[in-house]
Amino acid sequence: MSLAHTAAEYMLSDALLPDYRGLRLKGLRLELPLDRMVKFVAVGFPLLLMSLAFAQEFSSGSPISCFSPSNFSVQQAAYVDSSCWDSLVHHEQDDKQGQYKMKSLWPHKALPYSLLALAVAMYLPVLLWQYAAVPALSSDLLFIISELDKSYNRSIRLVQHMVKIRQKSSDPHVFWDELEKARKERYFEFPLLERYLACKQRSHSLVATYLLRNTILLLFISATFLYLGHFHLDVFFQEEFSCSIKRGFLSDEIHVPDLITCRLTFLSVFQIVSLSSVAIYTLLVPVILYNLTRLCKWDKRLLSIYEMLPAFDLLSRKMLGCPINDLNVILLFLRANISELISFSWLSVLCVLKDTTTQKHNIDTVVDFMTLLAGLEPSKPKHLTHRVCDEQP
Repeated sequence: MSLAHTAAEYMLSDALLPDYRGLRLKGLRLELPLDRMVKFVAVGFPLLLMSLAFAQEFSSGSPISCFSPSNFSVQQAAYVDSSCWDSLVHHEQDDKQGQYKMKSLWPHKALPYSLLALAVAMYLPVLLWQYAAVPALSSDLLFIISELDKSYNRSIRLVQHMVKIRQKSSDPHVFWDELEKARKERYFEFPLLERYLACKQRSHSLVATYLLRNTILLLFISATFLYLGHFHLDVFFQEEFSCSIKRGFLSDEIHVPDLITCRLTFLSVFQIVSLSSVAIYTLLVPVILYNLTRLCKWDKRLLSIYEMLPAFDLLSRKMLGCPINDLNVILLFLRANISELISFSWLSVLCVLKDTTTQKHNIDTVVDFMTLLAGLEPSKPKHLTHRVCDEQP
């Protein structure tokens, strides 16, 4: 046995992927990077603003400051502040009817709680995804990643088989005839993976859940804009308001004025929260729309690498039709979990070397390339077809 053949056997043995998948696949990413970013911003930002509002309230004391009459005691002035904050109604005189028109300023009081409700609402689409899609998605990813690596190992075993044939016969035509025969018989190939991917192409549960998640998120953001525009904008510049405390046991007191002017000390915080919420959620809208547009086209970069395997031809057989299906969603998540797919890095290197080698006419698939590395370098007959490596991601 020559040194080249011995080196080839060692190389092919080292190229086989180890099977320690159980520990490695516990870190699967079941959310796309942009979805995770949208989740953290949409949920975390209102919680941050809520913390700011509560911190400002606790550190600065009363959220309003009322200008009580000079004859009021300290206790009476504190009562006025508390009573006006509880009612939080602005009394504005109507010149036409000569009466007071009341305007509620409750968004100032409800600000921290509305932010909490907003954070909870933005987390509901995440819960929908976690319970409706993640269990099935994790199972799909585990199976597909495992089968892709196994397909790679089966191709390496095919190379080992062809090396042995080459060692037994010095005729290069025998080698290539055996290789073509192995391809036609789909040597060492179990079509389970391709059939599974084709089945996922006809399934729409994952893509429906993904569309529903982002659609609900867009609806909640639209509702947030409506809430801010209808309620916050109405009191956005209302720094002072006229408060009436002549009710209850004070309704008959002559020395108590009809209206007392109060000032909102936290108006700047209210304005910052409103403006920043509009700005942040406006920036999230194009990101969500971009996530949805990715479902309208196939991401063929990952599968194109596996076209190098002689037993994998999902793309070459034109099995990819309308991209709005579960298979396209799975491909997006396979790209997000590319670090878990060991065979992808091996095949990417082979694809690069395949493009740069000086003997491109002798290379058809990874089998041909591994044979060339083994030092066999047979001359391929001209009647055999040539297939170019697809674009590398």
